[in-house]
Amino acid sequence: MSDARPNIIFIITDQQRLDTIAALGHSHMDTPNLDRLVNEGVTFTNCHITAPSCAPSRASLFTGQYPHTTGIMKNADEWTRSWVEDLSESGYQSVNVGKMHTWPFTTPCGFHQRYVVENKDRFLEGRYFFDEWDKALAARGLVKQQRELYRQRKDYNETIGSFTWDLPGDMQSDNFVGGMAQWWTKTYPPTEPLFLQIGFPGPHPPYDPTPEALEPYREREIPLDPLTDEDLSGQPKAYQSMRVHNNEVDHDSVVLPLQPTEEQRLNQRRHYCANVSMIDEQVGQIMERLDEQGYLENSVIIFTSDHGDCLTDHGHSQKWTMYEQVTKVPLIVWTPDGRFGKGRRVDELVSLFDVGPTILEMAGCEVPAHFSAESLMPALDAKDDWKGRDLVFAEHPRDGNFTTADYQVMARSEKWKLVEFYGSDGVEGGREGMLFDLEDDPMELTNLYDSPDHASVRGELREALLEWRIRTGSEASKTFAETR
Repeated sequence: MSDARPNIIFIITDQQRLDTIAALGHSHMDTPNLDRLVNEGVTFTNCHITAPSCAPSRASLFTGQYPHTTGIMKNADEWTRSWVEDLSESGYQSVNVGKMHTWPFTTPCGFHQRYVVENKDRFLEGRYFFDEWDKALAARGLVKQQRELYRQRKDYNETIGSFTWDLPGDMQSDNFVGGMAQWWTKTYPPTEPLFLQIGFPGPHPPYDPTPEALEPYREREIPLDPLTDEDLSGQPKAYQSMRVHNNEVDHDSVVLPLQPTEEQRLNQRRHYCANVSMIDEQVGQIMERLDEQGYLENSVIIFTSDHGDCLTDHGHSQKWTMYEQVTKVPLIVWTPDGRFGKGRRVDELVSLFDVGPTILEMAGCEVPAHFSAESLMPALDAKDDWKGRDLVFAEHPRDGNFTTADYQVMARSEKWKLVEFYGSDGVEGGREGMLFDLEDDPMELTNLYDSPDHASVRGELREALLEWRIRTGSEASKTFAETR
């Protein structure tokens, strides 16, 4: 008897903000295929990451644990195990095409097959690791566009990481990953049930759409959040210092101007949006190939991203902060029959790593008792007693990018967001923070952390952070340590 469990296609982009999908109210975007997923599926509009950088967020997602429990707090922390092992052991054919950001990069992590494509512009860990994309470029005699070459451009310090991909279009990283996923589905003998994880490297910088993809955006008006003196001066020293750091160090080929012009900001945003539209096109083509090979009829497609990108909002570059532009990501669940509802929006708070137990439950696998993540199946099934999370949490330690505090941690409710910093350089006692009223100040421009009128709110959220850290550590660390 054949296995009737659904094929699960899990698509993860890198550094994609929520405001990049036209069907979610962002008309400046061209995203017809993501629009289809939204209009025919369920969208979680209030999904937040557990860490504002790649590996910690992904390791949390694929283990059901917070970073402080996994021990994977920053890129290149060892990460070799995941719940994909449970899927594979239960009978799923598990395949990864593209980015996972495990360490080492090629560890199986539960997959039967991996076709690894990592960051576009590796410069620290893995600088001389040659992934599938590197090998394909070399086989065609092409030299990859990368930081050493971008630095030779006269406009390098002004572009904020935005460059067109001027090599053959099929070799741009997102086109390459999408093409490889299509190749696999057409070439490998049909196998069901299938767990296919597709990791697009974009729209992570360098923001590098092909000239053809950029063309529709070249003169397009795109909304920009204002940069205000109140916002910049009210930020903690850890964030103010990080702005200077990102001006002096070109992480991922991005040099952050401290006072970017509107045209610089628009140019960066147009490249970024064009990169998203390229991914959107690949999503549509992947769905066509899956349909041709007979997979799509019994499939669940889940689309999300590991974190967002400030794109100069709040004066910041990329991630490493706890602003909404970074913590809030798309999360869409689609089925061909509209099983969970068509065009339905779920606005309650959820955490990105909740996707893990959701996938396990869809696959008929037992959800490990030590998970801090919670299945979203009650939300997908529209259970009346499902209320979402009261709080979502995120954390990040000092690393090569966030260089001037030992640790930052966030607690966010529907109304309030508290971010606390510990071990901040040059701050008496090392502690500072941010507090935002998200109802009255959704753009997070006014920091209320030192306001006497809000001391009680700050205290309640700080107590919640302490309880969360102790509870999740005590419940999960011993059990999880046995499985790492």
